[in-house]
Amino acid sequence: MGLLETTISGRKRRSNHAHVVAELGRGIVSGSIPEGSLLPGDTEMSARFGVSRTVLREAMKTLAAKRLVEAKAKVGTRVLDRSTWNFFDSDVLGWRFEAGLDSEFIEHLAEMRLALEPAAAAAAAVRATSDDIVALYAIAAKFDDLSHSPGSIAQVDLEFHVAIARMSGNPFMRSASALIEAALAISFQLSSPAASPETIDEVASNHLRIAHAIASRDPVKAETAMRHVIDVGRDRIVNSIAHAEQQISQLIQS
Repeated sequence: MGLLETTISGRKRRSNHAHVVAELGRGIVSGSIPEGSLLPGDTEMSARFGVSRTVLREAMKTLAAKRLVEAKAKVGTRVLDRSTWNFFDSDVLGWRFEAGLDSEFIEHLAEMRLALEPAAAAAAAVRATSDDIVALYAIAAKFDDLSHSPGSIAQVDLEFHVAIARMSGNPFMRSASALIEAALAISFQLSSPAASPETIDEVASNHLRIAHAIASRDPVKAETAMRHVIDVGRDRIVNSIAHAEQQISQLIQS
């Protein structure tokens, strides 16, 4: 289950392994388990979570693969500095999402999307097959529905952007889809375009413009259209955060 689906449904993974990974990962990313600290030993951790040492060690391997911890003989398992964390990992992004959103995080996420997705759209304009383009238009048509809920329009948005990453023909683009999903999960929670018919129309038109550019085999127009979509989405989220902060400030002062 991806970050967007988890955000929409509210469901969490339930296996013992997933529970241990999520609890520790969430604690590390939120800062409640400090960077540089040593985690308790196997006996204490197994008792805390009520799991076997085998489950615990597999969980530690998972966290190590995400570059959150590192185990050393005769030292123990140490929490790594955030500069090493794999923010392309969907779980790490999800825990950062849960830890609280701020304008800096939104900007960093948008910067990465702007570095990758316009290039993916340009590549798709060159490499997409006729069948790819037909499929992309079919996805774009799904935006044009004024009955969209925040969840349904976010799912269409994800489908559209992942399709372009695949159409780019570059496997690295497809691997970065967790960033797209994180941005759409934030949009779903804070500032969904499903809030009004006008914003649904705007989103539908902007994404159709990307499809037209790819279909016309124009990399420059495809890149520009994709950049515009990301900029609009970022501005909508930042404005939503600023509005919420202003309301809180007014309540405190009243």
